[in-house]
Amino acid sequence: MRRLLTIFFATIFTLQAFAQADNSKFDAHAISITWDVVQNNYLNKKQSLSALIITNNGKQTLPASGWKFYFNSARDIAPNTVSGNATFAQLNGDLFTLTPTATFPELKPGASVRVEFTGDIVVNFTDSPDGFYLVWDAQPTKGYALGDFKINPFNPSYPGLVTPAIIYNQNKIITDVPENQLTKIFPTPVSYAETKGSFTLTNKVTITTDPGFSTEVMDMKNDLEKLFGKALQTSALSETIALKHVDGMGAEAYNLSVKPYRITISASTSAGIFYGIQSLKILIPASAYAHSQKTIQIPCVEVKDEPRFPYRAFLLDVGRNFQTKQQVLKFLDAMALYKLNVLHFHLTDDEGWRIALPSLPELTEVSSERGHTLDNKHFLQPSHGSGPDTGKLAGSGHYSRADYIEILKYATARHIVVMPEIETPGHARSAIKAMDARYNRLMAEGKQAEASKYLLRDLNDKSVYNSVQYWNDNVIDVSLPSTYTFFTTVIDDLIGIYKEAGAPLTTIHFGGDEVPPHVWEKSPSYLALKALHPEITNTGDMWYYFYGNINQLLKARGLTLAGWEEMGLRKTMVDGKPDYVPNPDFTPYHLQTEVWNNSIGSGQEDLAFKLANAGYKVVLSSVTNLYFDMAHYKSFDEPGYYWGAFVDIDKPFSFIPFDYFKNTKVDRDGLPINKSIFIGKQRLTDYGKTNIAGLQGCLWGENIKTPERMEYMIFPSILGFAERAWAQNPQWATEPDTTKSEAMYQQAWSNFVNILGKNELPRLTYLNGGYGYRIPKPGVILQNGKYLVNMQFPGFVIRYTTNGKDPDAKSKIYNDAVTLPLTGVKFRAFDNKGRGSNVSEVLLSK
Repeated sequence: MRRLLTIFFATIFTLQAFAQADNSKFDAHAISITWDVVQNNYLNKKQSLSALIITNNGKQTLPASGWKFYFNSARDIAPNTVSGNATFAQLNGDLFTLTPTATFPELKPGASVRVEFTGDIVVNFTDSPDGFYLVWDAQPTKGYALGDFKINPFNPSYPGLVTPAIIYNQNKIITDVPENQLTKIFPTPVSYAETKGSFTLTNKVTITTDPGFSTEVMDMKNDLEKLFGKALQTSALSETIALKHVDGMGAEAYNLSVKPYRITISASTSAGIFYGIQSLKILIPASAYAHSQKTIQIPCVEVKDEPRFPYRAFLLDVGRNFQTKQQVLKFLDAMALYKLNVLHFHLTDDEGWRIALPSLPELTEVSSERGHTLDNKHFLQPSHGSGPDTGKLAGSGHYSRADYIEILKYATARHIVVMPEIETPGHARSAIKAMDARYNRLMAEGKQAEASKYLLRDLNDKSVYNSVQYWNDNVIDVSLPSTYTFFTTVIDDLIGIYKEAGAPLTTIHFGGDEVPPHVWEKSPSYLALKALHPEITNTGDMWYYFYGNINQLLKARGLTLAGWEEMGLRKTMVDGKPDYVPNPDFTPYHLQTEVWNNSIGSGQEDLAFKLANAGYKVVLSSVTNLYFDMAHYKSFDEPGYYWGAFVDIDKPFSFIPFDYFKNTKVDRDGLPINKSIFIGKQRLTDYGKTNIAGLQGCLWGENIKTPERMEYMIFPSILGFAERAWAQNPQWATEPDTTKSEAMYQQAWSNFVNILGKNELPRLTYLNGGYGYRIPKPGVILQNGKYLVNMQFPGFVIRYTTNGKDPDAKSKIYNDAVTLPLTGVKFRAFDNKGRGSNVSEVLLSK
């Protein structure tokens, strides 16, 4: 009997080994998937009907069972498919599986199968699932990336859809402003006057400087040598650029005087000198950046300037998807040129920890990598389509200590402060899993006390929760003493890195947003702490306990605490309903709160004003106008999320920081609003205005997987943001007469888009190798049998085709006199390098 059992198990083992060997030879790259959106409002419900078309392009048959596809989706998907040949399951976060049912056919070479399913309403192609890979049931720990993933075109008809005709009508109110009438420094200075003549700049220019500006001189020399393609060769007879120290000017103020034989930049600080140099660079014609120059003509001007807001920040999220050091340095150059002075570096999140800390190497050894895993013990599971393999951008990656120090030095030389963000207590899955790995390693070595030193969760916690992003294990237990040991170490390691870099560190951002209900409820550590502290009545009170402790850790080291708005709020009841009010306990500390939630229709439109009026320092990071990961507008071909708003370049440009209700015209879906929603909302008091520290643009990284997508979403919208953060309060923002205000705004808008189209976008085409800014698609209408076409920014070439193909850089150029057929015509805008916009096509109703 024993011999028979031995033979039986040996046979099973042999069959399994044979199956695994066969599976390993299967070419998963030969399987392609196409996402096909069929319709929205399927069965008259708020749901879409979509399909995955699975095609076998290889030479081997994909069996009907014995495998699963893993993939990521930011949108909800129903478990049971309409076609019945597969089922979906959500595992954790955005990770799903597709499992074939008994009716799924074996997929022979050349064959396809269609899996139809329902899910959330589809707005644009960012709603697609992504990152598909194959896992065999007999080999569950190994994932194999599939081949091509395609998205079929979809022509939706949802409310608020932005069509080429709508774009045309938006653009037609833009007037063409002659270049000689445009201000040639951007953002707009306080005082600007052009005088007669020009300064001829050559590589023989002499730069003289008062003491204290050596870094700025070096920066200027490097930039000039790039323009001329050779080293500067000064002589006694050469032109002069003088950097002068004068007393009594503002911290970032400067004066710029350009005369035919001398340029003078005056300031009281090195920051002021630096910003004067940036304005001088903007005065250089954009064409000079296309290739090396022999001489450059700079118009003579007299400028006095200083910023409206001292805090002009941009958040870059590299926790969700990583951006390389080189890409960050390139972005810092653009920030500096447009006078932004804070990089809010979102270094950690559920999906990744991106900075190496010497005391806690597991943070990057484990949590900077994503790949297929069943237990997250050695690296994190795939997110945002990162696929099964570790070591691949943008899911995996981190900054070494040396990398981060280089970024800090680069930023500091450009008068940019890098504020690190360590997300807590929610959005912290990467930290939790890394410390779990440390615990497991040390426990295996028999070092129990050392193993528990940095644990971020109670191992016996049975609490059940789900975050907004569907994670069920991403919140740090703030009742554990080891949590504060962890943060003490993180803070001290960061201080050490900044000290070595010689970079300023005054504030650390500790997150604070989106902690879900029901956390810690069944944590033994929480229950024990609650028993000892009568002031802790429920888990909501742990909020104040946690941030009080973090604030003390930072204060002891001379640092201040920043966080998202929830950090400054207290949960309460108003008229029997749950609500948030400013927390008076933290008001004396004047903590910095960054307020994103003013989504129109959310009921929190006035939250930033409430906190500022209550005494908190507020950085306006409003989702309605300053979230750059939002889609530009409602169209299937525009990438980006849209849960909070649609944010085209007019949104940051039109933002009125002290009264953003005034010109808010659409809701989060892009539909017109009834202004009555602002009745009863708090307005900003004069005291509250003194607490508005500044503005912050935000690029969250979930759908930013490449440098190209990063630049598409940021540029040129960041120029609208830079104008509002630096330039003085415009007259149209304070004019009480609505008709006059709108007329003034339209003139300002026309000037702005002309400046961008004729000066700044041509500059960005070539500067630092070129920035891949978004080129807006042309507006198109068919009127009286003739196509009329226009552009948001003047200066771009519009090309067209009539053969059904998308226009390219060699297609025919459109002009008003062209006679075109009524159907099948496509239009596209191109820059000087031949990069094209999305395609515009008028679809005639049948």
